[in-house]
Amino acid sequence: MATRRNAQELERSAAALGPPRPVIRPELTEPLAMLRRRGLDPRPSHPDLPFDPKLPPERLDAVAALLRHYAFRLFLRGAILRRDGFTPPQATRYVTAAKAREMADACAEAGLAERLPRGRYRLLHAARSFGGTLEWWLARELAGRLSCETAFGVRSGASGVGGDLDVVAAVEGKLVYVEAKSSPPKHVTAEEICAFLHRIRALRPDVTLFVVDTALRLSDKILPLFAGALGRDGAAAARPRRLFRETWALTPHLFLVNAKEELIENVCRALAEGLRALAPPAP
Repeated sequence: MATRRNAQELERSAAALGPPRPVIRPELTEPLAMLRRRGLDPRPSHPDLPFDPKLPPERLDAVAALLRHYAFRLFLRGAILRRDGFTPPQATRYVTAAKAREMADACAEAGLAERLPRGRYRLLHAARSFGGTLEWWLARELAGRLSCETAFGVRSGASGVGGDLDVVAAVEGKLVYVEAKSSPPKHVTAEEICAFLHRIRALRPDVTLFVVDTALRLSDKILPLFAGALGRDGAAAARPRRLFRETWALTPHLFLVNAKEELIENVCRALAEGLRALAPPAP
């Protein structure tokens, strides 16, 4: 039977150990550093984009400018699904054939697509879905409009928490987390909402936005899903508050946003509301 060591022996054993080897971390942007300070191990994932993210800045500016148009985002979403090529009307059914051709030509001029025989086009880079493009664009627009640091497509490293962090931003020393959905509201499930809320509990961001890139109403399906998920486990039922259009405050720091009229404007206004809610009471 082993004898227990006394206090002096324990201290002597600990003192004999050398100093721990320093952990060398690569330099992190502020949003990732904020996640690291929360005890996480954030790692950027490989971007899923239909273009080379290392294009010259002026080319990336042109892509971002196209994405500011909701109709173009719908077009590119359809083009991504047709990896073998498409005619302009095959990419979208929400605009006229002439307008669809204009968008296809804009893709070619921006270096996103090549022209094929018989009036067909093909994207130069394959992407699994439009989701990565939406994340890239949101991160870029927030950085430009609000002069803040952003990152997108980040693996949180949180134990037991699935899914990437679509966009994280450091704004006035506060951590902002944006979940971006490119699919219509009818495809968003209760399981996705619960997983999103689980990530929030693990990350503890200061302001959180659930952004759905759609002009459709969120109050028909998404809002009830959130109300149900937030009201589980005996918690008080959530009482959503409409801020404007289809932008809702679910709590003082959690917002639901859609693309009605202008997506980035809606995101910025919701974020401003969340930052004001963090401020001390006005005198």
